[in-house]
Amino acid sequence: MRHRGVTVWFTGLSGAGKTTIAERVEGQLRLLDCKVETLDGDVVRTNLSKGLGFSREDRDTNIRRIGFVSHLLTRNGVIVLSAAISPFRNVRDELRSLIGDFVEVYVSTPLEVCAGRDVKGLYKRAMAGEIPQFTGVSDPYEPPLAPELTLDTLSQTADESAEEILRWLREHDYIDGAAHYETAPGRSRPVSVVW
Repeated sequence: MRHRGVTVWFTGLSGAGKTTIAERVEGQLRLLDCKVETLDGDVVRTNLSKGLGFSREDRDTNIRRIGFVSHLLTRNGVIVLSAAISPFRNVRDELRSLIGDFVEVYVSTPLEVCAGRDVKGLYKRAMAGEIPQFTGVSDPYEPPLAPELTLDTLSQTADESAEEILRWLREHDYIDGAAHYETAPGRSRPVSVVW
């Protein structure tokens, strides 16, 4: 599979669907034999950024670390799927400048929907004041002003969102434009690759 290195940067509130959609994209790219890595914000924080807190400075440091790893992988021809809240525009813009091949994907999901999806109960605790500096509740989230893609998770499934990203990557020559997906009747997800 012919492809170029690129970072697809998913941003949005906790529970918006960033990781779920990234996993769907990763699965399809692996079917196409692409070199792909997913960098999940929570996983990176546990391993690469262990010890950082949730102050703005620590959050920015965490996002810059994810961005630096994304930069290294992208310049070596890997498709990177980064799923991190990354609440501040200036840091996302900084990473866009560093990486170059940077596709900002805004996973646009209302706060009340994210809170309703929250199986860990973090939003409930944040709204009760038990978790300080929680993005979207007691800390700001700055939506992108001009993302390459905005995904409305209320009107489309995770598989449909993933298909939209794959289509964008094909149209912009990051993956081979000759590949397309065949969808089975009554299903929203790609079931086979047709050449």
